[in-house]
Amino acid sequence: MRLIDYIYSSILFWMAWIIIPLLMEILPAVIQFFMLLFYRNNKKEPENNYFPLITIIIPVYNSRDSLRACIASIVESNYPDEKIEVMLVNNEGEDDSFQVYMDCQKEFSTLKMIWMNSKQGKSKALNLALFNSKGEYIINIDSDGVLHPNAIRNMVYQFEHDKKTDCMTGTILSSTDMIEQTEGRWLRLLRKIEFVEYAQAFLAGRTFESAFNSIYTLSGAFSGFRRSTIMKTKLYHTDTVCEDTQITFQVRQELNRKVKVCSNAIFFVDPIEGMNKLYTQRQRWQRGEIEVAHLFLNRKKNRKRVSFQNFAVRLLIFDHTYAFPRMIWYFALLFLVFLNYPIKLVVISVVLIFLLYMMTSFLYYVNVSIYLTEYKELKKYYMRKWYAVLLLPFYNFIIFWFRFAGIINSIRGEQTWRTKNLTEEKAILKQIITKDFHAFCERMNKIKKRISVNENE
Repeated sequence: MRLIDYIYSSILFWMAWIIIPLLMEILPAVIQFFMLLFYRNNKKEPENNYFPLITIIIPVYNSRDSLRACIASIVESNYPDEKIEVMLVNNEGEDDSFQVYMDCQKEFSTLKMIWMNSKQGKSKALNLALFNSKGEYIINIDSDGVLHPNAIRNMVYQFEHDKKTDCMTGTILSSTDMIEQTEGRWLRLLRKIEFVEYAQAFLAGRTFESAFNSIYTLSGAFSGFRRSTIMKTKLYHTDTVCEDTQITFQVRQELNRKVKVCSNAIFFVDPIEGMNKLYTQRQRWQRGEIEVAHLFLNRKKNRKRVSFQNFAVRLLIFDHTYAFPRMIWYFALLFLVFLNYPIKLVVISVVLIFLLYMMTSFLYYVNVSIYLTEYKELKKYYMRKWYAVLLLPFYNFIIFWFRFAGIINSIRGEQTWRTKNLTEEKAILKQIITKDFHAFCERMNKIKKRISVNENE
């Protein structure tokens, strides 16, 4: 009888403990691994000899230090300069970016560049440039990153050979040079893990989503459109912190067009500056997703299509609703011990879960290494970061809580680019705990006094 009870309680334990991550994350990851192997296109692409006029839009905001390198990467690309017009839209910046633009005009005289001034807000800057653009394709890049020499050519090539695709996101990776030049062991490690995370997110995650037309956001740092398509939208929304997600929803929901990833169009961005920046960045991404999904589901004509087949609904369920049972699941670990489950069993289960997460990270590691085959140096760099793959489950655990903070803040209705960083949040938390503890102690003292008075009477 005791054996039956033990087996029964163990089965119940494992089912309750493992079922959520197993069904929601680990099994899908394994399926995704095999499908990505199957999906990869091994055909050698024919040479592209057609170069349509393209417009590259660069929103500029206090970009003095990075703007020259960004423009230089366009000139150094293997796309003809005479087929490129570059629109730099100053977003009420106050530094010497205009002087950098003037210097670049002299230095890169073969490149047509136009300077524009816009009211504050990246969305307004992008919309102004779109109205004035002439290119057949529109490519948006951030001013603090650089293009791989093949990036523009590969993206245009994919547009030309896939007429059903109207928008594409490029592949974003953090700059390997900047990672290696980072001072401080822990920050350098954080940046290496972030590099691996980006590589897996774009070359495994987005590639899988692209195969099933389920990409929900274009990268704000590097994305491309057919001009004929984006001009049919309501352009970039000015009331959300995630304008790139909003334009993706418009293309998908309103125009019913396809959004894909161009895995061989790479854009290098600055690595993360530290935990404070990581915290605010991930919060903003999470809040932006929820805001935009909520915005679209609130529209009258979209309410009739609220079902699991709607990708906005799926996004909300996975990124928002699922976050709450996952949070409870984390906290439940502490209570298992009080429910008479052996500590050994609890510890083994945690180790097992993390091993399974490491296994999925390793599967993506294999996928990404295959997708980087044509970029030998990048592949070598990525392969040497194998230890970061083992640390990814711990990194993702931290990211989950950062994004959860974004969910909480979105519930509170805050819609601003400026959010409190991790240090500020910790200071506020400390203040609240101190205040509550002080109130608790005061209440306890009052109760003690009453008891002592009653005893004396």
